[in-house]
Parts: sequence; C-alpha cells; structure tokens
Amino acid sequence: MKQYIMNHAMHVVKNNYPDYNQDKLDEIRYGLEGIYLSITKTIVILLATLFLGIFKEAVIVLLFFNFLRMFAFGLHAKESWQCWISSSIIFIGIPYICIYCDFNNIIHYILLGISILTYIIYAPSDTVKRPLIKKHRRIKFKILTLLVSTIYIIIFFKTNDAFLKNVIAATMLLEAVLIHPLTYRMFNLPYKNYEGYVISK
Repeated sequence: MKQYIMNHAMHVVKNNYPDYNQDKLDEIRYGLEGIYLSITKTIVILLATLFLGIFKEAVIVLLFFNFLRMFAFGLHAKESWQCWISSSIIFIGIPYICIYCDFNNIIHYILLGISILTYIIYAPSDTVKRPLIKKHRRIKFKILTLLVSTIYIIIFFKTNDAFLKNVIAATMLLEAVLIHPLTYRMFNLPYKNYEGYVISK
C-alpha cells in the first residue's frame, strides 16, 4: 500500500514538475514518506487509545507535543519500525502517566526549568535528512520554540487541571530529551548536521 501511494504521488509530481532534478524528487519523496508514516502511525495509535479508553487524553498529548516539535525538531528513529515502537510506547504511556500520577509543583517546576534551559541551549536540533542549513532559520525556530514554551507555561500557571499540568511538563521534557546531544549520541546519530554544509546566513 505504501509503495503504491508513494509511486502514484511521485508520478503526479514528475508530470506536473518535469524540470525537477533527482535530488529535488528525492527530497519530495522523503517528505511524502514522512507524512504517510505520521498519518498511518497516528491513526493506529489513536485507535489503540480509543480501545484503551484514553483517546481524549492521547489527543491532548499529541497536540501539545507536535506543536512544540514543529519548531524544536529533534531526532527521528533510523527505521520505521523503531518509530512505530517508540511512538506507541510514548503516546500510550504518557497519557496514562498524566492521568494517574500525582506530581507536586516542585517536580513540575524542575521539569519545566530543565526543558526551557535545554531549548535555550540546543533548540532547534536538526537531522541528517533535514539539516537546518541557514542560520536565520535556526534562530527563527529557536525563538518560536521559546514562544510556544512560554505559552505552555502560561497555560500551566493559569489552569487548575492536574492532568493538563502533567501534559505540559511531560511533553516539554520529552521534546527537551529529543533535542539533546546526549540523546543523539546514545542512538549513534549525528548532531548539528548543518555543520557539514557551507555556512549560510
């Protein structure tokens, strides 16, 4: 199914943009494969959470996490099966933790502080297949990451909902872990991939 959809999509792209070279086509295919994997993975995980009775909570976790990840980026699994396993564990496990664990404010403050400090130092973190070559883009995404984080913290202090407080702290910490160079090293993935290119402002 995946290959059929990818081949059909690339056929449409080639017909509409015949002047695209192979590098451009490979870039587009990579992007389309990422979208396909994200959609299918999300559907399967949400169906599982629906069966487990935590659908609403899982959707909230996904929304908070993905909105932050849009700007801070972070590592990706090398293989699609690794992505499936890690995503399933994370997006089924975190809602359960946020529902049933009672964290006090001191723990929340520590997690939020660690996350913000990590964003200031390391966000955004790129990947081999998606290097952030231009310096102004890295600066822009760092600012946006910190802006989104600030919004999350404002929501954290405004709400009395314990689950929502847990979600904000957990998703911010998860993203902080995913952009940290130690995590890249742990999974034997290259860090600061833009350094392999000509520096561009």
